[in-house]
Amino acid sequence: MLTADGTAASAPLKGSDARDRERGAVPDEYGVTDAHLVQWAQDGYDEAFELLVRRHRLRAYRVALRLTGSPADAEDVAQDAFVQAWQSLHRFRRDAAFTTWLYRIVTNVALNRVQRQRETPHDVTVLEQRPTLETPERVSEANDAFERLQSALTALPFDQRAPLVLHALEGCSYVEVAEIMRITVPAVKGRLHRARRDLARALQDLS
Repeated sequence: MLTADGTAASAPLKGSDARDRERGAVPDEYGVTDAHLVQWAQDGYDEAFELLVRRHRLRAYRVALRLTGSPADAEDVAQDAFVQAWQSLHRFRRDAAFTTWLYRIVTNVALNRVQRQRETPHDVTVLEQRPTLETPERVSEANDAFERLQSALTALPFDQRAPLVLHALEGCSYVEVAEIMRITVPAVKGRLHRARRDLARALQDLS
């Protein structure tokens, strides 16, 4: 049976297996992968693409939110990314990973929006949902820590922020980030090094 977000109910997975299942790289309990859905969508079955959207809409929004820092912008970026994906689906290579292709579209759309707006709001959380803590004091401390981290992240230049989000927060490999951003693996590693350094400095300044 499919869950509300379009994925099949299954036993909990850990580590890389869980990431592969989340990304549609392994079959669900019916043997359906993203590759199957892409093929069916390219063959004219619109419902297959609708299922791809349901499977990956939360991921697209999450990445867009981390890249833009704005829930409203993230909604628009995710929606525009899926529109672009649908319009260019006929050019998608079936031997490629759909999630890598989607990440690239989301990243490009987010970059265009950030370049247009220049300023990013600092009153939203761009990471995962905050943990539930026992005391108001600990909740306040956690909120402050999240806000500092968010502010430092959204202050990074986009060419540093994007690989950091994709690699450190989304779990993409160096090769995947290089493919998404159309740069070399050494360039990815260099940008990540600078991003981590600048993020640490910014967090220190905010503490």
